[in-house]
Amino acid sequence: MLARSILLIATLVGAQLSLSAQTYTSSDKKAIKAFEEASRLFEMREFEQAILRTTSAIERDPSFAEAWLIQADVFIELGRISEAIASLEQAVQVNPDFFPNKYFTLGMLYMDQSRYDAAAGQFRRLLKYREVAPPIKERAQQQLRNCEFAGEAIKNPVPFDPQNLGEGVNTWMAEYYPSITVDGQQLLFTREVRQSPEQRRGQEDFFMSNWDGEKWGPAAPMADINTPGNEGAPAISPDGQTMVFTACDLYGSYGPDRVGYGSCDLFITYRVGNGWAKAKNMGDRINTPHWESQPSISADGRTLYFVRGNRNPGKRNSNIFMSQLDEKGNWGIPEKLSSTINTDGNEESVLIHPDGKTLYFSSDGHPGMGGLDIFVSRRIGHNEWTTPQNLGYPINTPADENSLLVSPSGEVAFFSSDRAGGFGDLDLYSFTLPPDVRPDPVSYVRGTVFDEETRRPLFAQFELIDIETEEVVVQSYSNSDDGRFLVALPLNRRYALNASKKGYLFYSDHFDLLDASNYTDGKSLDVPLSKVREGVTMVLNNVFFDTDRFDLKPESKVELEKLIAFLELNAGLNAEISGHTDNQGSAQHNKTLSENRAKAVREYLIAGGIDAARLRYKGYGQDKPIADNNTEKGRALNRRTELTVIEKP
Repeated sequence: MLARSILLIATLVGAQLSLSAQTYTSSDKKAIKAFEEASRLFEMREFEQAILRTTSAIERDPSFAEAWLIQADVFIELGRISEAIASLEQAVQVNPDFFPNKYFTLGMLYMDQSRYDAAAGQFRRLLKYREVAPPIKERAQQQLRNCEFAGEAIKNPVPFDPQNLGEGVNTWMAEYYPSITVDGQQLLFTREVRQSPEQRRGQEDFFMSNWDGEKWGPAAPMADINTPGNEGAPAISPDGQTMVFTACDLYGSYGPDRVGYGSCDLFITYRVGNGWAKAKNMGDRINTPHWESQPSISADGRTLYFVRGNRNPGKRNSNIFMSQLDEKGNWGIPEKLSSTINTDGNEESVLIHPDGKTLYFSSDGHPGMGGLDIFVSRRIGHNEWTTPQNLGYPINTPADENSLLVSPSGEVAFFSSDRAGGFGDLDLYSFTLPPDVRPDPVSYVRGTVFDEETRRPLFAQFELIDIETEEVVVQSYSNSDDGRFLVALPLNRRYALNASKKGYLFYSDHFDLLDASNYTDGKSLDVPLSKVREGVTMVLNNVFFDTDRFDLKPESKVELEKLIAFLELNAGLNAEISGHTDNQGSAQHNKTLSENRAKAVREYLIAGGIDAARLRYKGYGQDKPIADNNTEKGRALNRRTELTVIEKP
């Protein structure tokens, strides 16, 4: 907080040095000389020597207000806050009306020590002075609101017991900006790699750690992504197939084969087999001559949230933007999030939870503890959000809090901290998130697409559809190397799965995510695809009928439209639509029912533009079971509609 929020008195020092000696609050020439030497030493960052000279000036003239102020400034730079407070209190005592801005600085220092009542008193004193610039008064009023909020927050703390992620992840170096796959098995983060603790600045690289069931395993560098340059703030999509990250440099080069537009740009890469493709700059729609960083990807991979800001000496401002992927695969012009989220202050460290609507971010513009606090808001429409809620104390403190990551279940959160008891510098920690700031829980579905005959894994397109709303929730591809996919899905919904690949019949299935146990267990699916050839059959698992009726239910529309598209793509293919039942009821009734159901499907396809000459239908009743009719599960499998490729109707 201090580095950004406290008004350094160097502005005063520079102004005073340009004036004649008689404008000082002291007339002692030796005191003035010591003060001016201290000012020069301060500018040269020789802080210990500057302290000695300010002490000399004060010993000569204890009422020398400027000397107390520059001494406080030096202590602030050294992080010696208690001594800075003592110097400012002396400046107030010897000359209350000189340089009223000192009350703002003193108030901020009190806030840093959680002395909110004392801080509020300083801000109120500042606001009484007419000569104080309006921007400073606005900041003082904001900090007054923060003091009021913080006082109540401290009286009503939230549960908070952070746990270090352990030696597999954390080292004596700094680890920060975590990201996690939806199954909770892979943790991606940034590490500032240094050769020794004495090295002041290191190189930012990505590391990945795997969960072994009990703890996080040894983190390994991501060789496909890391370069001699800096890579930071990674966001991995919930399915683990896409990664967006930040690369920074001054204008131009961002490392080998990377060219950028501004001080920091966003780059994107995709998983290829067990590795990653060459990262590409996301282009001038996303990146600007300013600063783009800290991305977050929605669960469906179609919305990108990120931070854009200005980084100029003495000035900083950042806000949250979002961009959406269009039907052609291009990222749209970024849209600034509404004023409900963005303020005149700084917003950063954005995270969109896999539930698709819960947004976490850091801000110093909403009421908080004084620095960057973490907030949560929920989307209620396009770029419409609920009023941000502060996560509370002691999750938030007078210092800056950011880099929050929330698990798919919403129960656990991760963050970075240099608190005592760690391995050194910034470490990654986890804690239980209070219930009132949790997102909607999501689970995950993992699957493998493969050739039904050879069992060879396949690269194929798949989509998951909410059966009730007919909304396509996820549209993506299985991994090109092993045919696997992994997606995040909200709980308490019914879903249809469709998978397709050129030269193959498409595959369909449906399932529920209604059980809270799905938080951690997820759901696993086998997705076999059969090559298009005469005699091959596929079950239309997402064609639904009410019991003992042959009217197509509305939920069948998605599957049938998919089937129409498939038949249009394979214009030379002829098919038989067949209906099947279990053995409940009479054989004749079941045959009639199954035939009417097959006929209903054929009529829908014809109405959708498929030539009737390509289609025939038949009801087989209970004659061709594929499972045991003595169990409910078996009977459910036997109640089905199928499509079989035939030579001619």
